[in-house]
Amino acid sequence: MSKVDDAARTMIANLEEKTGKSIDEWVAQVSGSGLDKHGQIVKWLKSEHGLTHGYANLVAHQAKSSAAAHAADDDLVDGQYAGKESLRPIYDKLVVAVEGFGSDVELAPKKSYVSLRRARQFGLVQPSTKSRVDVGLKLEGVEPDGRLEASGSFNAMVSHRVRVTATDEVDDELVEWLRAAYAAAG
Repeated sequence: MSKVDDAARTMIANLEEKTGKSIDEWVAQVSGSGLDKHGQIVKWLKSEHGLTHGYANLVAHQAKSSAAAHAADDDLVDGQYAGKESLRPIYDKLVVAVEGFGSDVELAPKKSYVSLRRARQFGLVQPSTKSRVDVGLKLEGVEPDGRLEASGSFNAMVSHRVRVTATDEVDDELVEWLRAAYAAAG
């Protein structure tokens, strides 16, 4: 069982407690709204119903039965590393480090990267080339320095990027940057 599956189940269980409606009731609300785009649904649930982004996103995925929400997490990650298998140990080492931060860490695989979340996204891991994994970090107010570079056009969801080509580059320095981003996301 993946950590994301566990997190989604926990969120679904907590949704009714937090909002007074079950996931099925929220999906019915969305069905009756006439909205069909994921972003529109999330925005509507947040603005009209006061859901947090996480719950709104969860409900939108359930309502849309999106492929990403229902694809096996391992399949998504395996797909990212197809043809880049030598980079998978970097990802695995990063996951071990990040999961050690707390039980509220959520790994959310997408088609091309894995989002690192707490209350909100604090980073991402992306195999960008056949020889490099990029670690994106949300570290607002931190000046780029050395291998901690500004994200530039890499990804608008993060402020910094670290390029990693070997498992030994997943070192104390990188883990501390990840921990700082995690702390800021709580």
